[in-house]
Amino acid sequence: MDRQPTLETERLLIRPMAQDDREALFAVASDPMVWEQHPIHDRWRREVFDRFFDECLASGGGLAVIRKDTGRVVGASRYDVYDPEEGGVVEIGWTYLERACWGKGINTEMKRAMLAHALSQVAVVEFRVGDTNYRSRNALEAIGAERTRSYEVDRYQGKRVVHLVYEITRESFASGPLA
Repeated sequence: MDRQPTLETERLLIRPMAQDDREALFAVASDPMVWEQHPIHDRWRREVFDRFFDECLASGGGLAVIRKDTGRVVGASRYDVYDPEEGGVVEIGWTYLERACWGKGINTEMKRAMLAHALSQVAVVEFRVGDTNYRSRNALEAIGAERTRSYEVDRYQGKRVVHLVYEITRESFASGPLA
């Protein structure tokens, strides 16, 4: 599966993330409110963001999100773990957008394009979200993702971190709210 496609929607250009995107993405990520519900809630700090950005580049699936009307980078997302077995599964996650994009349908537009691309090649897309990240959980449920399971990951700053797994199948996408 091509995990770094270039996708275009009415308002967005979604393209492979590059080292040159670091400063523009830090400008988005440096807003503490972007991370307030996230288990790793301090990605607004430079040193934490830089590690996160480097991991995203190294993953081979990082995508920068650009508003076509301004040409500005307004956020990022990524395709991560890909398993070709049993029809294929890929994970979409690590999404963050500047607050000016919140409530404007930008996330939905981006996810529709990313899902259409992925589900043309795999049977299932998974999303993993912190159990206290209600903003992301609500956004996933609004696009038709169904919660399937939960698991505990390593602790962060001494606190237990639980992730919920949501999924959208090729069939549920075709008949769901993003169809």
